[in-house]
Amino acid sequence: MMLPKELTGVDANIIVLYGRDFPTGSHKVGATYSVTVEKQLYNEIVPGENTVVYPSTGNYGIGGAWVGARMGYDSVVILPEMMSRERFEKIEGYGARYIKTPGCESSVKEIYDKCKELSRDPKVKVLNQFEVMANYRFHYYVTGNTIAEMVENMGKSGIGNGKCAAYVSAMGSAGTIAAGDRLKELFPGLKIVGLEPVQCPTLYNNGYGDHDIQGIGDKHVTWIHNVMNMDMLMCIDDMESKQGLRLLTDPEGMRYLADEAGIAEDTVRQMSTVFGISGVCNVLGAIKTAKFMRLGKGENVVTILTDTIDRYRSVMSDLEDRYGRMDRTQAAVYYDSIFANVKLDYIQEGTANNRDRWFNLKYYTWVEQQGKTVAGLNAQRSQDWWIGERAKVEEIDRRLKEIRA
Repeated sequence: MMLPKELTGVDANIIVLYGRDFPTGSHKVGATYSVTVEKQLYNEIVPGENTVVYPSTGNYGIGGAWVGARMGYDSVVILPEMMSRERFEKIEGYGARYIKTPGCESSVKEIYDKCKELSRDPKVKVLNQFEVMANYRFHYYVTGNTIAEMVENMGKSGIGNGKCAAYVSAMGSAGTIAAGDRLKELFPGLKIVGLEPVQCPTLYNNGYGDHDIQGIGDKHVTWIHNVMNMDMLMCIDDMESKQGLRLLTDPEGMRYLADEAGIAEDTVRQMSTVFGISGVCNVLGAIKTAKFMRLGKGENVVTILTDTIDRYRSVMSDLEDRYGRMDRTQAAVYYDSIFANVKLDYIQEGTANNRDRWFNLKYYTWVEQQGKTVAGLNAQRSQDWWIGERAKVEEIDRRLKEIRA
C-alpha cells in the first residue's frame, strides 16, 4: 500500500506492508513458526514432551500462542505486565498461557530473568526471538523478497521506479529489520534505517528509560541484529506514535483527514484498519528518512505496519480519558505536528565509529549476562558470519521437505 502524499507530505513514495491479514493480525506469526519448526526439525523440541516459552513484548508471543498450540506444544508467553490488555486476551484466546513480568515495553531484562528461571526445568525450552537466527532468516528471505517483489511489480504498474531507496524499521527483536540485508543485496545503495524511541535511546546515546511504542523492546542490542550493516539510526517519540494512531482511527480524526487533509474516504477507512502504534512509528521514521535523504518523485521508501488497532483500543481509551475526546481542532494539531511537520532531529548515520559503538553494546547483554563468548560476538563483526547464517536455510528446507514427503 502506498500512503497518500496528503498524509506523508513528501515527494518520495512511502510504501507499507501491513500485517492485518495474517492469522494473528501480525506478520510476526511467520517468524514464530520459523523459530518453532527449526527447533523441531533438529529435535531440540518435541510436541507433547516440551513446554515452549516465547519471550516477547507482544506480537511474537501472540504468534507463539497461535503456532505452538497448533504444533502440539504447551506454550507459555512471557511479556511485561504493562502491555495492552488485548495482547493478554489474544494469547489466552489462542490457547497459551502467559506470565507477566515487571515493567513496560523496554523491560526486556526482566523477561530474560524469568526465562532463566523457567529453563531450570529440562522440559522447558525457551525460543528466544532476540537470539535465535531463525527469526533473522525468516525476515531476510520472506519479508525481504516480498518487499523486492512488491516494489518491482509496482514499478511495472507505473508506481515508483521499481527500486527501493531505503528500508525503515523499528528494531524490536531485530527480526523485521533483517529484511534490509536482503534488500541491500538486491538494490545497491539502499539505506537500512533503524528506529528506537526518544524515551529510550539505547543505541543513540547509550540511553535508557520507559516508553510505550509496544512491540519494539529495547535497552539492549539483540544478538540477531546485524548493526554493522545498518546505515542510519533515528529516534521517534512514543506519544506522537500513539496520538498519530488516534488520529488515524478516531472517527473525528478520520473525518478531518477526509474533509480537511483531502485524503480519499476509502483510503482513510483502509488506513484505520492497518495501523498500530509501531506502524505509526515506522511511518514517521520513513517520512523522516525521505526528508533527510532528500528523496524525490519515483523513489521508494518501504516500511512495515506490524499490527493493527485491534490490540490498542484500550490504549486509545486511556488517551481519551487523559486528553478528552478528539475534536476538529485537536485533530488538526495532531495532523500538523505529527505528520505534516516531521522533524529532522535524533538522527545518526552509520559511520565506522557509530557502528562500532552500536555493536559493542551487545557485549553487556550477551557476554556478561547471557553466556555468549567474546569470540562468538567478535565473529559477528564480519558480514561473512551473517552470510553463513543465511546459507543454513538450504539444509533447513531440505529437512523440512523430507519430513513432508
